[in-house]
Amino acid sequence: MSLFCVGLVCWLFCLPRPLFKDPSATVVESKEGILIGARIATDGQWRFPASDSIPYRFEQSLLHFEDEYFYRHPGFNPVSIGKALWGNLTSEKRRGGSTLTQQVIRLARKNKQRSYSEKVIEIIQATRLEAGYSKKEILNFYATYAPFGGNVVGLETASWRYFGIPASELSWGQAASLAVLPNAPALIFPGKNETLLQQKRDRLLQKLFTKNIIDQTTYELAIAERLPGKPLPLPETALHLTEKIRKEHAGERITTTINFHLQKTVQRIAKERHYQLQQNEIHNLAILILDVETREILAYVGNAPTTIENNKFVDVIDKPRSTGSILKPFLYTAMLDSGELLPNTLIADIPTVINGYNPENFDKQFNGAVPASIALSKSLNVPAVRMLRSYGLERFHKRLDGLSLDHIDKDANYYGLSLILGGGESTLWEITNAYAGMASTLNFFNKTSSEYRSTDYQTPTYVQATMVDSEKKSDPTLFGAGAIYKTFEALQKVNRPLGEENWDFFSNSQPIAWKTGTSFGFKDAWAVGVTSTYAIGVWAGNADGEGRPGLTGLQAAAPILFDVLDVLPKNEWFGMPYDDLTEVDICATSGHLAGVFCSETISEYIPKHGVRSQPCPYHQQVFLAENEQYRVNSSCYELAQMKQQSWFTLPPVLEYYYAPLHPEYKILPPFRPDCLQDGERLMEFIFPKKNETILLAKNFEEQTQEVVFKIAHRNTETKIYWYLDGSFIAATETFHEIALQPLQGEYTLTAVDQDGNEINQKVIIENASS
Repeated sequence: MSLFCVGLVCWLFCLPRPLFKDPSATVVESKEGILIGARIATDGQWRFPASDSIPYRFEQSLLHFEDEYFYRHPGFNPVSIGKALWGNLTSEKRRGGSTLTQQVIRLARKNKQRSYSEKVIEIIQATRLEAGYSKKEILNFYATYAPFGGNVVGLETASWRYFGIPASELSWGQAASLAVLPNAPALIFPGKNETLLQQKRDRLLQKLFTKNIIDQTTYELAIAERLPGKPLPLPETALHLTEKIRKEHAGERITTTINFHLQKTVQRIAKERHYQLQQNEIHNLAILILDVETREILAYVGNAPTTIENNKFVDVIDKPRSTGSILKPFLYTAMLDSGELLPNTLIADIPTVINGYNPENFDKQFNGAVPASIALSKSLNVPAVRMLRSYGLERFHKRLDGLSLDHIDKDANYYGLSLILGGGESTLWEITNAYAGMASTLNFFNKTSSEYRSTDYQTPTYVQATMVDSEKKSDPTLFGAGAIYKTFEALQKVNRPLGEENWDFFSNSQPIAWKTGTSFGFKDAWAVGVTSTYAIGVWAGNADGEGRPGLTGLQAAAPILFDVLDVLPKNEWFGMPYDDLTEVDICATSGHLAGVFCSETISEYIPKHGVRSQPCPYHQQVFLAENEQYRVNSSCYELAQMKQQSWFTLPPVLEYYYAPLHPEYKILPPFRPDCLQDGERLMEFIFPKKNETILLAKNFEEQTQEVVFKIAHRNTETKIYWYLDGSFIAATETFHEIALQPLQGEYTLTAVDQDGNEINQKVIIENASS
């Protein structure tokens, strides 16, 4: 009895757990279940992870070739073993009597020794395998770990390597060919043993026909099929995503969120655009498409189909690059949300120097004053820097933390105000997700009872069915829906690339809020856009950081963005979030809340906190003489004869640049000479600014260059006298500019107009080399 118990215990624990410890290949499938990429197992074998089921055609082929009584024996077949034993004793020819269950044990033990003692162990373990696993599971073990020639292991791998299709699509001829291979995997080598392989397959097909598993037509078609030959390459539909998954989910079968047909289409777009870009020696690009609602990745092109020399295998999507102007919409949204800005508030666009930092617009021009929405849509740099200084660098830096821009990981002072112009780095993955997060916030707010959720800026996912439920709340995670909507309205007006200018004349054109970005030195071109359903991110450039002329967001990246947009399903524009907006009267000229002197107002919806902003500071009430050529006051003119008007007037420096661009702008008339004036700013320094240090530059001949000083005066016909430290140096009319070549030191620059009005400015001059 004790021997029986010992034997029973040994039998119960005779199987190792797990039965197979072989590493698996990494297998990547689209959401439709189509293979889009794979990476070999760590032991150098193409061994796909186990499938859930065995295709019927292969199962029938395998059972009729290897083990017809599989579903009736307990793990071994005494009749087959007896026949094999008798044959081995009475003839030279060796034959086996192993069942499929025994063959699974042999595969697990990796013991190539063929002996009677090994056979006994196989039988014992086979009975234990039958007791612990279902017949389907045992078949699955065999189909996963059986050798199919070379380093091809498992049915699914063999199906792709020899026929380029999944096992579920194998024909009868293909299934029969693979069913006979594990019995003699050496038969697969092209040019060798093909006749023997065909004989084995055809005998199996004949048997299936005789057993009425297949009909005559199927049989005749099956024997006419070609034999498997040289292994085929596996699909590489998403090269860089497959490699990313290999690093993060090695040895697993991952069903991704990739839309197979969209992925193929976007790859075609990438190939076509890369052909054009490489003419300008721009070799790399990346495209990412997200579902706004689920944050699932629908298409992932990590790089162009370029050469190895041009970094073909670099996945640009997760590599940090200079952001250019791509962060500007977040600043605009933040200021709208806090009530410090209204959508069309005039922002100063004038020469600006802040602690030695001198931002410039792309076209090197100035507008004087420009509506904030236009400054955003035209991506003007100077207004963006001035807005960031007004909002607060540290404060904006914290907002970026909430957007999960993890590569902007240094202290705010490290980046300075250049942060808004590309001073920081981020990835296409992070930037596209941040835009998608804003769209998701707006959509969710509109479809619920004006609620928000905590996961609006969650990390994108490429694994199917991994979205996390989020908690609803009344306060926004980062930005309010009203501010986001107004930002998207401004971004919808961005000038589209060549060929897309008249997009809004076509009823089938798809509305999109989008933004471009170009890094310093023309090294990175960005274009990111969102519809109510999709977020599209595009980057173009050279992975090694080489800049190229014409490598701008509008010229290099935006055309790709709109190619992608054209192949996506049409979507409606975002719904207006009325619960986070309020209707107010706005000064039509300045974009501020309407003040008491605003002559023309419009009714407009603005974010709720916008009511905190200041009324229009640029409209004032003025009193004019009867001929309207002069301003007057009671010191020089009869009250009854004065004309009262509302007048839009900008400070002198803004006016200097604004007036030439706006013919409708009327310069404020001067006071009549005999009127007493009180505190009016008639003139202002354009250069230098207050407390500005001027560096004396040198040309190639090491000669010190002149410094040009400028003044804006409200009266263009006046004469101005210039003094440096009290010494007269020049007089100017109409254009108030003088060129000087002062020595290093501190000076007081004084300007006096012909009416005796005076301004002073402290000037610090330093040599560029000091």
